[in-house]
This record gives sequence, C-alpha cells and structure tokens, in this order.
Amino acid sequence: MESSVETVQIFVPFFGVMVLTLVVWIYMYIRRLSWIFANKPESSFLSTPEKFTQITPEVINYPANNLKNLFELPILFYAVCLYLAWSSTVNIVDIYCAYGFFVFRVIHSVIHCTVNIVLARFGIYILSSIFLWVMIVRSAYQLIS
Repeated sequence: MESSVETVQIFVPFFGVMVLTLVVWIYMYIRRLSWIFANKPESSFLSTPEKFTQITPEVINYPANNLKNLFELPILFYAVCLYLAWSSTVNIVDIYCAYGFFVFRVIHSVIHCTVNIVLARFGIYILSSIFLWVMIVRSAYQLIS
C-alpha cells in the first residue's frame, strides 16, 4: 500500500481529463454557434447531428469528433484511476502514466480540434493509449497476483 499523498496525486490528471472534456465541449459550441449565426441554416438541418454535419464544413465538426473521442478510452482511464484510489495501490508509475495519458490527450485534442493532421493525431493517440494500457495491465496484474 502506498501513501495517501500518491493516492491523491492520481486525481490531478483524472480531473485534468475532465477539464479537457469541458474545454472541448465549450469550444465545440463556440465553433458551431458561430457558424450557425453566420450562415443561418434552415432549422431542419439543426434537428440531428447527422443533418448538421451534412451542411457544415468539416473543420466545424473537428471539436465534436474530438468530444466523442473523449468518451471512449478516457472512460477506462477514469475507471482505472478510481480502482487504484479505492484499492490504495497507487504508485509512482501509475502517477507518471496518468500524467502521460493526460498530457498526450491534451495534445491530441489540440491537434484534433484545430489542424487535424491525422498522422500526428494518431501518433499522439497511440502514445496516450500506451500510458493507459500500462496502468490497466499493471492494475490487473496486481489484482491477480
């Protein structure tokens, strides 16, 4: 069992990912509403995301696509962080991995919401994912050993 200081430290990147999600959500609405006010589309095109996507430039939808992405692997991140805190098994490797996941998710979101260079975004995504999978595999191993 590690110290409670390390347990608390896992929540900095945990909440960091939540704040990132909030920032992307706000940015998405700023981009969408700006486009709507400038272009005044028919209300029928605002009834579903699919209809909205049909009439908007791809760049307007980058933040929405990123927001969807923030509800995929980050869910596993939240779960493993909560498990580590609950089980009092947080250690320095977990903390470094959690920060690594968070930092690379921020970079991924910046790329995805702006220039959307797919190869750069994918490389950053893989790096963030490696940090997460290390946390998960280590937690599972600790649990069964």
